[in-house]
Amino acid sequence: MDFLNILFPVSGVKTNILLPPLIAMFISFFTSMAGISGAFLLLPFQMSVLNYTAPSVSGTNHVFNIFAIPSGVYRYIKEGRMAWPLTLVVVAGTLPGVFLGYYIRVLYLPDPKAFKFFVGCVLLYIGIRLFKELTGKARPGSADAKTLEEKFKARTDELKKEQSSKLAAGIPSHAVVKTLSVSLKKIEYEFWEERFSFNTVSMFMLALVVGVIGGAYGIGGGSIIAPFCVAVFHLPVYTIAGAALMGTFITSVAGALFFSVIPATHGVSAMPDWPLGILFGIGGFAGMYVGARLQKFVPQRVIKLTLGLIITFLSIKYISQFFV
Repeated sequence: MDFLNILFPVSGVKTNILLPPLIAMFISFFTSMAGISGAFLLLPFQMSVLNYTAPSVSGTNHVFNIFAIPSGVYRYIKEGRMAWPLTLVVVAGTLPGVFLGYYIRVLYLPDPKAFKFFVGCVLLYIGIRLFKELTGKARPGSADAKTLEEKFKARTDELKKEQSSKLAAGIPSHAVVKTLSVSLKKIEYEFWEERFSFNTVSMFMLALVVGVIGGAYGIGGGSIIAPFCVAVFHLPVYTIAGAALMGTFITSVAGALFFSVIPATHGVSAMPDWPLGILFGIGGFAGMYVGARLQKFVPQRVIKLTLGLIITFLSIKYISQFFV
């Protein structure tokens, strides 16, 4: 099977051509249910398994997002679960952050040990918040999300009993995101007869910070902003997943362009490995489509638990590397 092993000149990676798409498909299937592209898990895989540690690995992750995310976004738009006002705020904040993230990564953090420690601390905080909600110790503000979870559970039980392919193709027509009000102070929307809102400025500032982190590491930002929306703003996973993926897609397009066009300094290569990124993207495309399609049948508690475990594992990994 040596003929399947190929060398990618830009990254210097030599691997079986089937490995990148298969790994990306497996990761993206689970992460897309929570609005995460999977790039934040591909980064450790590339660095630890493929030994791809150059700054260009961040740009390659952005390429993965470009080709993988559209399938998941399509499903959320088709089923009416795209919270467009939330999406616009996320994009408005993350785009300028990507500019800063690129320069921080290439010019100041070619060996970003301290920055990984910071990211690990942020993710650990989010993981703790998610686990507090799972144990029932969250603030009362999450009551609407719990009510929504009960409705989804009841609907899932109905679908299992009816065994109808037509019904299984989507949730009820009234269970779509409906924008109620948009202002610089607050954005409010309705989903499945429950109202949710968030402070516009707070969400923008969060997105800006996320953009810096996502631009520097090529993780897109969904892995950070989605848990924050759930744990801090008490928004339901079912409505933020599409917005997080759309925001990640747009910022990844910008990130890939920055890494490709803007020249690096100090002899450090920042050019993404496009063939490798596209291979990852092909697998991610399939995984995200299936994950987004099945998300509505998975209890929010299961999604939160999975997300919390993944984030906690990644945070411990980043923090421990600082002391090694």
